[in-house]
Amino acid sequence: DLKDEKKKARMAASRAVLEKCTMMLLTASKTCLRHPDCESARINKDGVFHRMRLALEQVIEIVTDSRPNGENEVAPISIYTGIKEFKNKVEGLRENLYFLSKENLSTMLEVILEHTEDFTDSAYTSHEHREHILELSKQAKMELEQLVSVWMQAQNQKTKDLMEDLEVAILKTCQCMNELKREVHSAATSLAADLLKYHTDHMILKALKITGVEGNLEAVAEYTCKLSEQKEQLVEIISAAETLALHPSSKIAKENLEVFCEAWESQLSDMSMLLREINDVFEGRRGEKRVYLSLPRPGKHNANLKTLKPVKLDTEEQAKIAKLGLELHLLTSDVDSETEKWEDQENEIVQHGQGMSSMAYSMYLFTRGEGLLKTTQDLFHQAEIFATEGMKLASALQVFSEQVHDDDKPLLLLEAEKLIPICKQLQITAKTSVQGKSATFTKYFVVAVPYEEEEFTSS
Repeated sequence: DLKDEKKKARMAASRAVLEKCTMMLLTASKTCLRHPDCESARINKDGVFHRMRLALEQVIEIVTDSRPNGENEVAPISIYTGIKEFKNKVEGLRENLYFLSKENLSTMLEVILEHTEDFTDSAYTSHEHREHILELSKQAKMELEQLVSVWMQAQNQKTKDLMEDLEVAILKTCQCMNELKREVHSAATSLAADLLKYHTDHMILKALKITGVEGNLEAVAEYTCKLSEQKEQLVEIISAAETLALHPSSKIAKENLEVFCEAWESQLSDMSMLLREINDVFEGRRGEKRVYLSLPRPGKHNANLKTLKPVKLDTEEQAKIAKLGLELHLLTSDVDSETEKWEDQENEIVQHGQGMSSMAYSMYLFTRGEGLLKTTQDLFHQAEIFATEGMKLASALQVFSEQVHDDDKPLLLLEAEKLIPICKQLQITAKTSVQGKSATFTKYFVVAVPYEEEEFTSS
């Protein structure tokens, strides 16, 4: 029931951490019990516990609206928020020439420019981005000096010419800060994209699994260094690999490493999706819907349907729905990652795949009580559209198979043929009228799991 958007986002982040850590904690604990004298196994389990404790502390903080030890909440300091506040102060000079000091503005700019050093000092930032950021930082100082000069004169003598000069100085200063913000954003997204590209084939994770099974501690250490260069928080995966290398014949140690590797792959998928969303917001596309996203419109699809009474689900039913929702979320991330690799984004297969992924994501949001789907009727209608899109995808796959002349052709046709009856069955189920809690709950499970995982992702 949180109303504040920031608190809702933080709660969702905490929940995601706890969901992903659940399986990791299970296998890490089993490994620790199986190999009680293994130091890396203990480190592995402790790392998961630590992450879960941090997530739970954030939940407590949000729910109780308090911070540990009575600390006051400190607003996150970032270049983006710093520039936003700085511009607000500068533009405020139009209304009041005396509400802040020049020292105050200079200090604010200095703090912003100090943060940009994280990019200019980084070995991973391109030479072009580094030069542009330094150049814009220098220009921002000059623009502020000019602004302060005109501002001080205007305080002593408020003439028309001086006020016009002040307006020009304000505009130029704000424009320079906007350019700096855009350049830093570009550098940040480039770094994130490079990280994603580096890990696309998951070669290091595969190497860790192989060297772990071989019991090759030296090779594990070598790949550990490569992995640590990209992300310092990968200590849990590293300790899982070390445990397997120490006990190469241990079935649970191998399973544990698999779980942690899958969690890392999932994190990369989430990062890719987050990167797209950040770019959409930054470019002013927030709230736009892609043309393939077909969501129900209130009052149209269910005008002739009898309204279903809301039902109260028990704990077990809620847990099942949450599990299904998480599986849908992970699948949509996988599909999005695959479709992004296609050079031709206008390809019919890509568009249908993206459409189905987007609709599946809206179903995932429904399991969390979020998104545009508000009722089970909305969900069932979305499932009908989803099935229709699946039929179109199957047709496109069959056409595409005519262009394939290698061993992949039979497999492609097989997947397309499997897709058609599943979609037809989903259409029939979604259109079937049901009444009562039990029938609605059963129908929901059929609709919410339109494909088995291997069929959905391989298609």
